[in-house]
Amino acid sequence: MSIEVIYTAESTATGGGRDGHVKSSDDRLDLDTRPPKAAGGSGDGTNPEQLFSAGYAACFLGALRLVAKNDKIAIDDATGITAQVGLGKDPNGGFGINAHLIGYLPGLEQSVADELMNKAHQFCPYSKATRGNIDVTLEAKV
Repeated sequence: MSIEVIYTAESTATGGGRDGHVKSSDDRLDLDTRPPKAAGGSGDGTNPEQLFSAGYAACFLGALRLVAKNDKIAIDDATGITAQVGLGKDPNGGFGINAHLIGYLPGLEQSVADELMNKAHQFCPYSKATRGNIDVTLEAKV
């Protein structure tokens, strides 16, 4: 599928990758990366899963707000998304990730919140990129 690109993010990793440094071309992101303690690292820096979860949460919340607006559903300013990204060993001996997206949608009926989460999952670019590649589960809390 070809898209008409309207923005390109660019970052460079140096050093040891997970045990190194990442920096964006506009200098807005400039971080040391370290494996988490749970994966045998020092945990003294951020890690790729944290960066991915932050991006996924922000993107999904934007998608959720847009689908709610398109459906003429008012959502509370306290609405938020938590993206939990897990890192683990896959059956083939390598590593893989999964994601659990938790939507906090105060003031909505559970069925409406569930539907908005599902619609956002169809619309969000991160969800589209991961579909069929990693396990993503959705949960709505009202």
